Amino acid sequence: MKRLLCPFSMRLCLASLPLMLLVSCSVPTLQPVPGADIMTESGEARGVTGDESVVRWLDIPYAQAPIGERRWRAPQAIEPTQVAVVPQVADIMCPQMPSETAGVYSEGPVGQEDCLYLDIVAPADFAERSYPVMFWIHGGGNTSGRKGTYDFSELAARQGVIVVTFNYRLGPLGWMTHRALQHTASGLDRSSNFGTLDILAALQWVHRNIDSFGGDVGNITLFGESAGGHNIYALLVSPLSEGLFHKAVVQSGYTTDVSLDQAVNHRREFARIGRGSWELQQALGMADEAVDAARLRDVPVRQLVEAYYGIEEDDLAPLTTADGIVIPEEGIAAALGNSAYAKQVPVLAGSNRDEVALWLGLSRYFVEGRNVSLGLLPPKMTVRNPLVYDHWVSLRSQGWKARGVDTPLRALESAGYPALFAYRFDWDDQEDNWLVPFADILGAAHGAEIAFVMGRPMYGSIGSYMYPDNPSAADMTEKMMRAWGHFAREGAPGPVGDEAWLPFSTEAPHTMVLDSADRHRLETEQVSLASVLQGASQPSSLSATERCLLVWELLINIGRPLYDQYPAWNNGECVDVDPRLEKDRIDAHLVRQYGSSTLP
Repeated sequence: MKRLLCPFSMRLCLASLPLMLLVSCSVPTLQPVPGADIMTESGEARGVTGDESVVRWLDIPYAQAPIGERRWRAPQAIEPTQVAVVPQVADIMCPQMPSETAGVYSEGPVGQEDCLYLDIVAPADFAERSYPVMFWIHGGGNTSGRKGTYDFSELAARQGVIVVTFNYRLGPLGWMTHRALQHTASGLDRSSNFGTLDILAALQWVHRNIDSFGGDVGNITLFGESAGGHNIYALLVSPLSEGLFHKAVVQSGYTTDVSLDQAVNHRREFARIGRGSWELQQALGMADEAVDAARLRDVPVRQLVEAYYGIEEDDLAPLTTADGIVIPEEGIAAALGNSAYAKQVPVLAGSNRDEVALWLGLSRYFVEGRNVSLGLLPPKMTVRNPLVYDHWVSLRSQGWKARGVDTPLRALESAGYPALFAYRFDWDDQEDNWLVPFADILGAAHGAEIAFVMGRPMYGSIGSYMYPDNPSAADMTEKMMRAWGHFAREGAPGPVGDEAWLPFSTEAPHTMVLDSADRHRLETEQVSLASVLQGASQPSSLSATERCLLVWELLINIGRPLYDQYPAWNNGECVDVDPRLEKDRIDAHLVRQYGSSTLP
């Protein structure tokens, strides 16, 4: 049974969205490109293309397979070989549960532990130029996703950039804190953040090899969405990433992390933590607290992934961990404001106007689905109470901007960063159909902006509705591609239309509203969690219980959960409302009435 009012968790929420099919982009038949075979430290990468504008190199290993004794250790460099890298037909992904994010629909876990590979796409004249490099970090809550979902060939061709996409370890294989692992290790192997170390290893590989692909090693821009944006915040504070990148674009990022003790959660020390390593050990049937590292590494990957996702998670699942090695002990949010970790690179950060519509849009609590075709078609969807729905989506999304954009940018400003920029993505000119009013339900939802940076749809069977072939979408694509490309070249996004994109600062919090036609504009908008919580206290169409559930979601998402603030909010208005019990009650009612709490 899925929870109704989904706290931020890409790893679980996307599993409940059968319409939002984030599947691999269709790639034309690939043919070899004469003269495009590149010798790298990983072997020979063979250039291929599906059109004449770009060249691709696929499935290049950037580190040794993290299997056997290398599971839960820092990634190790490839041993020199002369083996050709052959393009793959079936895309490689790291172990995860099947999901729309992975574009895989099967029973049980998918993927393989030997998954540390990257793809490169470059303009066709790569051998004659030195292009800026854009390094894409995929989203998926750090528990799902893969490089093959994204095709940035249009961005590469139209903006003259080289784009690198790659896989990194996910879930329990990417982030694990356990006494048996860290206490018997040394060096970087003592870290808890193996997925973050994979990202660093891929970035280091790019530094050593990208010039052979026409890339400028002195101009590398990180960009990533959701968990990808979160991982960029992690790199901005990591002492291990110094000098590895020169600009950063954070799309719908967040700063949530946990302490080492929370990541273990020994004997459920922290009641609101889910899937700590102690719980995982119990789920694997290893009640012996003295279990050693060898026994853990011997667990078959399928059993490990099934046990991890079989644990019911009510709140926070430990992933990025303030281990004092990869991530400072003070945590991401605090370290962003600490000049000791500052990288002093230009940063562009933003969010989408309707972020949480991606999850709430299929909740039966908010949206009704009427069967109009005896089950042959999806249900006809209508919002039950537009005032409640719009208010909830608006405040939750403002909360995302407050904790995921404005607060981090203010912290970076205090650490001395010289060039900071903010945006809000507002485009909602989707093409509705009779069954789904996309603009009303999803609008500018979480992840909707990625298609405009790529220049192609990525929502599977509904891609033509979410990213239609019309002048509005074309205009929005041109604006976003131009801004992202300009930022990669110059360290500033440049004007949008005739509107100058001014930097963000505490005194002048400029936010560029990205929209089509003449709707783009520069706003001066100071958003904080306190101001959003104040907005939640104002009269609205929400019931008293709904107000408390909304406040709970604002407090526990996008950064470290602020549980202690909940009972004190608005002079104790919610002190007698247990959000967990209320959510369970609502879910149970919907299940009794409809058979599930989410639309099919």
